[in-house]
Parts: sequence; C-alpha cells; structure tokens
Amino acid sequence: MPDPLPPGPVARRKGFLQRPDCRIYYEVTGEGPALVFAHGLGGNHLSWFQQVAAFSDRYACISFSHRGFFPSEAPAGGPDPEDYAGDLAALLAHLGVESFAIVGQSMGGWTALGHALTGGGMRAMVLAATSGPVDPAQSPAAAALASWQAQSGPAQAAARAAGVHPALGARGAREQPAAHFLYRALDELSATLDKEALRGRMMRSRCLAAESLAGIAVPTLWLTGAEDIVFPSPVAPALAAMMPRARHHDFAETGHSAYFERPAAFNAVLREFLDEVFPGRDAPA
Repeated sequence: MPDPLPPGPVARRKGFLQRPDCRIYYEVTGEGPALVFAHGLGGNHLSWFQQVAAFSDRYACISFSHRGFFPSEAPAGGPDPEDYAGDLAALLAHLGVESFAIVGQSMGGWTALGHALTGGGMRAMVLAATSGPVDPAQSPAAAALASWQAQSGPAQAAARAAGVHPALGARGAREQPAAHFLYRALDELSATLDKEALRGRMMRSRCLAAESLAGIAVPTLWLTGAEDIVFPSPVAPALAAMMPRARHHDFAETGHSAYFERPAAFNAVLREFLDEVFPGRDAPA
C-alpha cells in the first residue's frame, strides 16, 4: 500500500457519526465560522469540492453524505428526508458547532429548511435550486410554475433519452463534458440507493405552505439557474419575497446545479453573501 499523503495546507478531519439506525459520513476542512454543505439527490459529500477548496481558507467547511448516500449507511427501509434535519442537528452537536451557515442544494433544502424551522444556531441559509419541503404550487407564482411545468417535463424526458443527467442539463453536458462525466460518476457511487423511492418520499413531504417561510428570520439567499428543468426557478423570487431577510439571484445559461456547472460565479455570489453574515473575516492570501 502507498504511504498516505502528508497533511494539506488546511486542517482536515473526517469520520462517521453514529445515528440510531445508520452512520453518517462527514468531513471538516479548514478553520473559522462553520459553513455546512448539504448535497442533492445526485451527489454526496464530494459534490462540493469546488466550494470546499474555495472557502476552507476562511471557514470550517462541513461536508457530509446524507443517510443512504456513499459512504454513509442506509437505514432499513431506505432514507427518509424527514430525518435529515435531525441528522444535521446531531452532526453539529457531535462537532461542537453552535453557530453556522448552511448551503442546501436541491434535496439539501429539506435539510436546511427542516433545521431552520425546528433547530437553532443558524446564522444564514442558502437555498440553491430548492424550496425543500415547501410546496412551490402554494407560492404566489402559480402561473409561472404552470408555464415551467409545461416545458420541464418534455425537457427531462429528452435529456434522459440522450443520456444527459437532468441535474446538469443539455447545455452543461454539451459545453462541459468532463463536468457532466464527473457528475454522473459521483451520482453512481450511491448505486445501491433506490433514488426513485427517495424522490417519492421527498415529493410527498413537500407539503408545507409557503406562508411558513415568513417565520424564518435568518438571512437567506435563494440561488437558481435560468435553464433548470428540475426545480421551478420562476417561483423562487416570490418565495424569497415572503421571507423577512431573503433575496434571490439567478444564473443565466445555467441548469439545476449552478455550484457544479458555474462554480466561479456561484462562489462569488456565495462569498459576497457570507461576507455580510460574517463581517471582518481576513481576506485570503
């Protein structure tokens, strides 16, 4: 066996958190205010490599794999998104984190919003291509949602028929074939997970009224891709407007996974937002 690499330029630790019915894998990279990354249905803790590398010079970046996603374990019967917020709270307690910001991508929105509605310590929240358990159909933008749905269904079917992952979309696959290949490879690491069953559980749990957002007072940034065929981006501005301290940013010519497809632009917007939440952080060398 080759010798392990020496420590890198930033502090890093990793491990498993034992939950009553499974184990959750996590990594902590860097030092500073805690910045949690919650991945989507097509990913795992590795999905955030372009964000962890960019932010670990100023933050303690906490990336983890949701229950059932490689290399975390799946409970009997498969994962339930209603357990995600509890897993996050347990992980934060395990790491001794009392204050944090969180970035939730797609499925990760169930984790982020679930904690925002039930837990404490959250300083800021980023909802990337997600409304989590909040039903977009109950937003004031119902007409925009209907128009998006009429186009997204055929677009998803065409993407799958062409071997294009819907989370990257046709443009992403065409313009960035290496990124598309990597995204699919990361998705396939969780090959034993029944993702369609999990998707069904997610959709059935998406029943919270949009009015529930009004009670979330933490600064919130909604991020969407203009060409997303998975999450209805047109409803995000209306949902953001229902929150006391939220705003919205849309990435042009971008699909469902801006963090993966447009990392430089995504990181720049995220950094500006975090600088407002955590003022006075030292600039990177």
